[in-house]
Amino acid sequence: METTDFSLDFFSLRGRNAIVTGGNTGLGRAFTLALAKAGADVFVPGMFDDGGETQRLVTAEGRRYEQMDADLTKEGTPAAVIARCIETLGSVDVVVNSAGISRLASVTEFGRREWDPMVAVNLTAAFELAHEAAAHMIERGSGKIINIASLFSFLGGLGSPAYAATKHGIVGFTKAYADELGSHGIQVNAIAPGYFATAITEQTRSNPVTNQRVLDHIPADRWGDPADLMGAVVFLASRASDYVNGHVLTVDGGYLVR
Repeated sequence: METTDFSLDFFSLRGRNAIVTGGNTGLGRAFTLALAKAGADVFVPGMFDDGGETQRLVTAEGRRYEQMDADLTKEGTPAAVIARCIETLGSVDVVVNSAGISRLASVTEFGRREWDPMVAVNLTAAFELAHEAAAHMIERGSGKIINIASLFSFLGGLGSPAYAATKHGIVGFTKAYADELGSHGIQVNAIAPGYFATAITEQTRSNPVTNQRVLDHIPADRWGDPADLMGAVVFLASRASDYVNGHVLTVDGGYLVR
């Protein structure tokens, strides 16, 4: 490709079909809407009922939205998700592993009851869905797998060792798959969001002390808005990132530099 061949069309996702786990709630909804705005049709597997709000947002963009009730931790479900997406939309071109949970407790109280569900959702489900998608993508000779990491892929996990462990694991898994799948025309990358203003962080933001503690660590001097992640996911899902592989794109307002 010559430099003169490049255009903003490289960021278009028209004709692409994307799976976004947890794609109708929290940051996942921002990923879903971003992909739809860029031209992709979207398939969302999960257990959350948003009353049809995400579907309305996607169809307003003129894109197709499909949803499947799915517990990704159950045996066989990831394979069923891939099969259903192919059946309804025709292909799986992009996978965004966004679904995740966090349980908090002190180290002495954080046992297997807290640990096991987080590993199952945050890490194993992401692996299994990517594993099933990879076989389809290898046959097609192209694909994008985007795993959602975290600042806690780099930091300790005060109050949730399983969250830090699974997010560190997501980075290792991302790099391992990137290494193996790159020769098949498949790119595997991760996005590591920083501190974002969502329902999950409402308690921290509503406390002046903890809110300021976070802000003091962010050069941008504000919490992230879900919209701040939309460009990152479109870039990694598009042709514009075809030579980006095994990368962890941190979107944190500069948190890690301070």
